[in-house]
Amino acid sequence: MAKRLFGKLYVQVLIGVTLGVLIGVFWPQVGADLKPVGDAFIKLIKMVFAPIIFATVVLGIAKMENMKELGRVGVRALIYFEVLSTFALVLGLVVVNIVQPGQGMNVDPATLDAKSISTYTAAAAGNNGGFIDFLLHVIPGSVTDAFAKNEILPILLFSTLFGIALSHLGPRGKPMVDVLEAFSHGMFFIVGMIMRVAPLAACGAMAFTVGKYGLGSIVSLGKLMATMYLTCFLFVVVVLGAIARLCGFNLWKFLKYLKEELFTVLGTSSSESVVPQLMNKLEKVGVSKPVVGLVIPSGLTFNPDGQCIYYTMAAIFIAQATNTPLTLMDQLIVLGVLLLTSKGSAGVTGSGFITLAATLATMDNIPVAGMVLLLGVDRFMSEARAITNTIGNAVGTVAIANWVGALDKQRMAQALDGQLPVEPAPEPEAAAPHPALARMEAGTPAP
Repeated sequence: MAKRLFGKLYVQVLIGVTLGVLIGVFWPQVGADLKPVGDAFIKLIKMVFAPIIFATVVLGIAKMENMKELGRVGVRALIYFEVLSTFALVLGLVVVNIVQPGQGMNVDPATLDAKSISTYTAAAAGNNGGFIDFLLHVIPGSVTDAFAKNEILPILLFSTLFGIALSHLGPRGKPMVDVLEAFSHGMFFIVGMIMRVAPLAACGAMAFTVGKYGLGSIVSLGKLMATMYLTCFLFVVVVLGAIARLCGFNLWKFLKYLKEELFTVLGTSSSESVVPQLMNKLEKVGVSKPVVGLVIPSGLTFNPDGQCIYYTMAAIFIAQATNTPLTLMDQLIVLGVLLLTSKGSAGVTGSGFITLAATLATMDNIPVAGMVLLLGVDRFMSEARAITNTIGNAVGTVAIANWVGALDKQRMAQALDGQLPVEPAPEPEAAAPHPALARMEAGTPAP
């Protein structure tokens, strides 16, 4: 029994997180030196991230005979992303005004050392050039450049165009589709090998966090952290729970199904670290491959629910801590700017801090130097952001699939009740396609 329990990946990751915390507390220098362990895991995942997204998106689209279905999925996905991310921004704004975690700190912005965040604002400057620049950035200067830099949106654009081209080629494009099918399976096998070191990576990442900053360093900002975690919890339970009920599945069972991925995100603080296996699991649970291939990668950029909550809370917290007066109109302007800048977020650790720095740099009323206050605890809050991003992206994928009629609800119910095996993944030739996927590939309109 014990051997079976400890053989579970999520149990091993949880043990790794616990050991990391203990190392950081009792041997802080050793913990701080373990940072490369977590960094190496993230780099390993990012190594296969671009090819997996490319293969999945191309295969999903190439097997569609009805291109109208692709447009229908894409438009509805963007509508869903915009509504949910806006709701997350508003929720963070409301909660931070009610709790007021920065009230009473009375920090003088002139006494803050802004040099420590200069690298963040410099890095953000290149990604905050306005909406036109954002659109131009989506078009890669070259395909190889997009893959080399692991840039999600340019890769997604090229993959979509290539998938459409193969779909129009019909039988002539089938050899390339077969090659990509085999390539995709090879990439997922590599992911399986990488995930074996996830517990070690979680241990190293947590040891660094606690060893570098210490448990005592977060006491003064504990109220902000508690508010952030509580808000993310309410968003998941209330908002995403309601969406799950509308789609006909139980959120708790769904989270249990994804427990390995969620514990990995907890340890690595990166929603990007589980993208390949999340895509694989959602296909097994009954979501059609085209929907998974389009929604999961684009959701990393357009649907960062956890980071949206963080943006408004952190911005208003800095204003409260520095006694910067903000009118209702000022706060609405902050919200409006974040509606655009939040769409440039990535699913990696630290991207939220960079985006927030870029946002504050565009406005004059909230001191950018106040971000120094967040440096000590930003790493601790990144776990809440990453987990909320992952759950929001997973639930959103199921919701969009349900919306376009590409969700096999019977298969999903069986999978969430443990009646279908999760591992190993069935081979495409042996696995019977569920009705929604068959309908999309046949070009039959959704009911």
